[in-house]
Amino acid sequence: MERLCVILLLVSKTFIVNAQFNGFNCDANFHSRFPAERDISVYCGVQTITLKINFCPVLFSGYTDTDLALNGRHGDAHCRGFINNNTFPTVVLFSISLSTLEACGNSLVVSMAQGPNAYGNLSLVQIGNIAGYIDTPDPPTVISYLPGLLYKFSCSYPLEYLVNNTQLASSAAAISVKDSNGTFVSTLNLLLYNDSTYVHHLAIPVSGLTLKTRVFAAVKATNLDRRWNVLMDYCYTTPSGNPNDELRYDLFFGCDKDPQTTVFENGKSQMGRFSFEVFRFVKHKNQKMSTVFLHCVTKLCRSDDCPLLLPICGKRKKRNVSERTAVASDNAIMTAGPIITRSDETPTNNSQLAQLNSPPFKMNSVTSALISAIAILAVMSICFFILSLSLLRGKYTPPTPLSGTHNPAFS
Repeated sequence: MERLCVILLLVSKTFIVNAQFNGFNCDANFHSRFPAERDISVYCGVQTITLKINFCPVLFSGYTDTDLALNGRHGDAHCRGFINNNTFPTVVLFSISLSTLEACGNSLVVSMAQGPNAYGNLSLVQIGNIAGYIDTPDPPTVISYLPGLLYKFSCSYPLEYLVNNTQLASSAAAISVKDSNGTFVSTLNLLLYNDSTYVHHLAIPVSGLTLKTRVFAAVKATNLDRRWNVLMDYCYTTPSGNPNDELRYDLFFGCDKDPQTTVFENGKSQMGRFSFEVFRFVKHKNQKMSTVFLHCVTKLCRSDDCPLLLPICGKRKKRNVSERTAVASDNAIMTAGPIITRSDETPTNNSQLAQLNSPPFKMNSVTSALISAIAILAVMSICFFILSLSLLRGKYTPPTPLSGTHNPAFS
């Protein structure tokens, strides 16, 4: 009877485990366990980082594929993986693009290491280490009988490679416009330039741009009728390539404008132009470099209607409420970046700046000879004084007692 109970218990346990793995390529003999470090495979590709997680131990632990997310971003569908049931065992795949490194909270840390430079010589090179983790959410209860799963990963690339492969990736937006002649589609691009001529595209050095470097940006339209102009509603920055990133800094929005931002042209032609000084996000305080992505929300408007869509700021005359309704297209969001900035670790204080800016003091030959003569005379005077004291002491003799008969009365 006892043997029969044991057999029934083993059969029921096997049935439960097989039911748990039902539909997935899992083996109950190998995968009836909690996850281990060997369950994650990391592939550091030239364009993307691919992560493969053995899904069978995840199932055994009581979780599903939707419970796994990058860096705790469980509420963002873009940060979750997808099932691949065409392999054995079944895996959950995550893909991270090098052009949007921090989209799901992945960290980029820059360090120095010994390695070959661009010329093949061994020297100190800058290494960009991309790191993150995949975990399961914490339950809303005080205690839990399910294990918390955590998979860590990292990939290292020469920083020059990351910069060259992610430098100033610019997204284009196709926007359709209806007018009396029908519907046409125009393409908008957000581009970055070195200076106000808007000729040379922005070149970012391997070490990154210094803080407060002025960058010039332009939104350009192609295949656009001359009756339509480009109107930038607002532009802002984020530390990642995700326009919906919770952390953002507005450059201009309505009548509010960053003090270091200058808008040159908006709604007056088929190109919107502005400039701003680069900065770093405080969240990158422990890193030598910071990534900044630029986003602009833009629309097309009739050249006569664009002034009606611009905000009324300051002491400008209010518009007449009876003015006609402006004709404009829908909004489009464009992104450019990353703009990589570097933080100087040893800032110069005011006294150092004053020393650097002041001309160095130089002595001519006459001044040098005069100072030398004074020094020699001073030394000679001291020596002469000491010698005089010595001679005076040598000539002095103490008085001798007088000769005569001793007076006994003084005894």
